[in-house]
Amino acid sequence: MRLPDFAACAAVALVVLLPSASSAADNKITVTDVVGRQVEVKAPVEKVILGEGRQVYFVAALDTDAPFKRVVGWRDDFEKADLDGYKDYIAKYPLIAKLPKFGGSKEGTFDIEQAISLAPDVMIMNVEAKTATDDSKLIEKLAKVGIPVVFIDFRDKPFENTDPSMRLMGKLFGKEARAEEFIAFRNEQIDIVTKRLAAANPPKPVVMIERAAGYSDDCCMSFGNENFGKMVEIAGGINMASKIIPGTFGVVNPEQIIAADPDQVIVTGSNWELYVPGGAWVGVGPGANGPEARRKLSALMERPAFTGVKAVKNKQVHAVWHQFYNSPYQFVAIQAIAKWQHPDLFKDLDPHKTMRTLHERFLPVTYKPGYWASLTDKE
Repeated sequence: MRLPDFAACAAVALVVLLPSASSAADNKITVTDVVGRQVEVKAPVEKVILGEGRQVYFVAALDTDAPFKRVVGWRDDFEKADLDGYKDYIAKYPLIAKLPKFGGSKEGTFDIEQAISLAPDVMIMNVEAKTATDDSKLIEKLAKVGIPVVFIDFRDKPFENTDPSMRLMGKLFGKEARAEEFIAFRNEQIDIVTKRLAAANPPKPVVMIERAAGYSDDCCMSFGNENFGKMVEIAGGINMASKIIPGTFGVVNPEQIIAADPDQVIVTGSNWELYVPGGAWVGVGPGANGPEARRKLSALMERPAFTGVKAVKNKQVHAVWHQFYNSPYQFVAIQAIAKWQHPDLFKDLDPHKTMRTLHERFLPVTYKPGYWASLTDKE
């Protein structure tokens, strides 16, 4: 059951912001995080620090009734990286504006004294921060004051680590059944795509997927054999950068795009007004302005790397919410991409319905369309 009114939400948020004198979570369990570390944690945890603000994407899927009840601090990226999503959450939970914020460990701006003062039961870190935490001895420093660190991953190898990360968090939160329910839903939605593709075996279009198009003047960041690159392949396409980029993330140059002459172009975008005010990025996300997204998407295709390529000539150009790349919601992006790549095979598939169902079953905020856009859209 979700909290029924603002007063209840405010009361929960206020309790979160006040440090408790003692924890009722006296039982210790040993969990294995996604980098294989054995970590002893009091569980179910009552107070957590989120090493990235966007970790609320999975926290909300577990603690749907009160997504911030355990959160005593978080990194300052959610508002900057997903302004529209942040606005939805702060509208419903206004006191999250008062949650202590941290800088990033990779940037060397993480305040360890502040973290210790909040006395969390655990700190949750993304796996990409592992090198920085090792270099700064952050894990050892926190361990000395009884604060364990666990690593999760929805970004570097999401198709290997999403299910284990959700199970890990379900165990820490005492929400194992809820985690399994989410995992089952996610896998069911992916199976809709993969089983139909396996039966039909259609020709695969060549796809150029550009990471954060328009965020800077550089062209072009892309994905190798993981993350959105793998989403393209799971959805029945050929990721043109998979043979160019050896890992998850990398760069392709304009000449390589022109030579590949892709059948489709997909760019990732979000509302990055706080990062790059007035930038060329495509602002797709919850409640996004469709005509404005298409205008900016069209403008990006005027860059030398894309003028004259097959995808642009045929208007097979799309934008998709960047934050699918760092959340357990990738299955919705896979459905959207499958529908673009194989419109006849998936003409009855409705990714909007899938995203709406995700919100209704697992998330505390109301679904708003706008997570993707295409040059052929009429609305």
